[in-house]
Amino acid sequence: MQILHSPEEVQKTTREWGGTVALVPTMGALHAGHLSLVEAAQSLADRVVVSIFVNPLQFGPTEDLDKYPRTLEQDASLLGELNVDLLFAPQAAEFYPQGFSTKVSVSGLTASLCGASRPGHFEGVTTVCLKLFQVSNADFAVFGEKDFQQLRVIEQMVDDLNLPVKIIRGAIVRETDGLAMSSRNRYLTAEQRRSAGRVPEAVAAVRRLGADAHVSDVLECARGILGEIEIDYLEVCSEADLRPEAASTALSKIPSPHFFLAVKIGQTRLIDNTPLHGVTP
Repeated sequence: MQILHSPEEVQKTTREWGGTVALVPTMGALHAGHLSLVEAAQSLADRVVVSIFVNPLQFGPTEDLDKYPRTLEQDASLLGELNVDLLFAPQAAEFYPQGFSTKVSVSGLTASLCGASRPGHFEGVTTVCLKLFQVSNADFAVFGEKDFQQLRVIEQMVDDLNLPVKIIRGAIVRETDGLAMSSRNRYLTAEQRRSAGRVPEAVAAVRRLGADAHVSDVLECARGILGEIEIDYLEVCSEADLRPEAASTALSKIPSPHFFLAVKIGQTRLIDNTPLHGVTP
């Protein structure tokens, strides 16, 4: 496995390969969820590039940029075992050199959910992803459904800008108790980790609601299970536009209804989501 740090070197290398390239963008601290995306990428393309870059543009001033886990040596070992072709691990100063002044903004899909809670976050996501697509010469890029809003925003950017990359969705990978795998899970103390088990319980419970349920039923069900956990948001949206639906709306009236939540346990923010199966009209 090659390990490169220079965008120019990666761009040159991937151009010389020939064949198809799949990209898996990550911020490192890899877990089984990331590795499932790598395996999906390997099934799609002749070569696979994994990027590890803790992207400063997508962190707000009060967020966890400085303490975000950085485990490059361990990550490289895991990727080497999977026979990844190239690990791209740039430094921020080289990826965003002095004078860098371009940002990519997708409107509409970024107005709700994490977009409302984390102003500027998605501009950072779309900007870094566009750069990574360009640098890697990717034909495919694989993103996990745990960050479903991010996935939809990137799909929209690719469609709007006619980018020559196909976005592939990877299913959420969960711990044995159902908690969605996340690099931030390691922040949780043992007691907080037990509390976090309520998050997948809430997700599983709302999935069981019938086609005659309303948005209010979904939100009340989730709140009842989450109990005293601090809630950032609980919403039901259509997958198409991610606009929160009114509490009185019947799920049967929402095209492709999808449940989203974000909570804070201690200092750790966790997100999860699920399609509400069986209630699409």
